[in-house]
Amino acid sequence: MENNLTLHVKSFSDKIKLMNQTGKQSLTLTANEARSLHNDIFDLLAHCTKLSRMLVQNDSTTTNVRMDGGNW
Repeated sequence: MENNLTLHVKSFSDKIKLMNQTGKQSLTLTANEARSLHNDIFDLLAHCTKLSRMLVQNDSTTTNVRMDGGNW
């Protein structure tokens, strides 16, 4: 999955890993890093929404249910 990450999301992930490895309790981003990460996250969310809508539109599976009482 890491190969599919955007540049800014990967950079953020790397910073989190480093923070965890060094035992630091906080992480600071520059304003530019925060803006870029924000943009990438919202682009990913928009893409997920688009894919979700496409799945719903393409789901043409029809389920037939017959309610005839069976052998009652």
